[in-house]
Amino acid sequence: MKALTQTLAAAVIGALAVASTTGQAHDQVPGEKQQQPIVLQGGTLHTVTQGTLTDTDLVFADGKITAIGSNVAIPEGAKVVDISGQHVYPGVIAMDTTIGLNEIEAVRATRDSREVGGVTPEVAGHIAFNADSEVIPTIRYHGITHAQVVPEGSLVNGQSSLMQLDGWNYQDSLVAGEVGVHISWPRTYVVDTWWERRAPAEQREANAKALKRLKDVLADAKAYYDAKQANPDIAVDQRWEAMLGLYDGSKKLFVHAQDKRQMEQALDVAQEYGFDLVLMGAADAWRLTERLVKTQTPVVFGSPFGLPARDDEGYDQAFSTPAQLAEAGVNFAISYPGYWDVRNLPFAAGQSVAFGLDVDEAVKAITLKPAEFMGLDDQLGSLEVGKSASLSVSKGDLLDPIGQDLTHLFINGRAVELESRHTELYEKYQQK
Repeated sequence: MKALTQTLAAAVIGALAVASTTGQAHDQVPGEKQQQPIVLQGGTLHTVTQGTLTDTDLVFADGKITAIGSNVAIPEGAKVVDISGQHVYPGVIAMDTTIGLNEIEAVRATRDSREVGGVTPEVAGHIAFNADSEVIPTIRYHGITHAQVVPEGSLVNGQSSLMQLDGWNYQDSLVAGEVGVHISWPRTYVVDTWWERRAPAEQREANAKALKRLKDVLADAKAYYDAKQANPDIAVDQRWEAMLGLYDGSKKLFVHAQDKRQMEQALDVAQEYGFDLVLMGAADAWRLTERLVKTQTPVVFGSPFGLPARDDEGYDQAFSTPAQLAEAGVNFAISYPGYWDVRNLPFAAGQSVAFGLDVDEAVKAITLKPAEFMGLDDQLGSLEVGKSASLSVSKGDLLDPIGQDLTHLFINGRAVELESRHTELYEKYQQK
């Protein structure tokens, strides 16, 4: 028995040692701060704001773009990189993600995306962000430089933060904290699935209770705001403190809703309180484009590869929704909610192009529009002088899963590694 115990102990220690070594082997050192000007020569620049410029140079120094044009002057001591025939894109910004909050879905200890309780507006996504996540390098490999990290939940989830995806820790990675408050809008419909054991009447009752609770929360937070305006020295409540910005317009309200009825309720409430509303997910956005245009409500469409929601919908409804939104004049971005699968975001935009969306609009929907919706379009989202040198260089179309082939990635001017667990396994099995 003693021998068996010793053998088991040795096996466990050995396994832990291997796991530790493997984990250390795949941790990447963040890129060094830009030390010299860099000139990308002769590329095709997808600027987003100034169209597509062929055979054009781009210069950046100290993390900022300093010049764009043909035959630009080369700064003294600059590193010149010939990218003739290659494409340059602004860094892709992924909205509505849990990158850095989730690692292995089947291992509870690696998931930190949800706080206990239904009303937790004080929770901020960046606090739990794991900059060493093995998932992050696989996301960067597809040109994604920034991600909105969003707490999950059942009602008032918390506040999102924008992170750049190459840092030592969350402090290094943080670009903007507490960007806005996120709400999962209560269900407005009855479902008939194997996992729903409640009768239709019970579901309707639960839906009504959840909506009432949400309205009570918003009313309580507004009462706290009013009291704070009258007397700044009142006792502090961290929950309502986190929501103050909704009432003075300094924070956005991000509402996660898919069904048309949910979005209509959210629009009504936002109009009542004067909230700066952004709809997240919004699978049914194509069904109320007129109201979205009238209210100038931004939409982050999060079902680019979605299946039909109803029997009478076309197979391609989700694929063609971005084109429908663009045609109607809706202000929209495209997201791919999740964490490891967020790497497919550029391809989701490409899928939208295949179903009618203009290619420039597709690029904008994953670069400049996310930056705009988070109030950072003066820093990110396009190739312009003065903006962050966060960009990718690809031999082919960034939106094409077959043509995309990144050769360089920069975040704030820092060269970022393109290796990941995936590329290591690819190289390994090439030798088998």
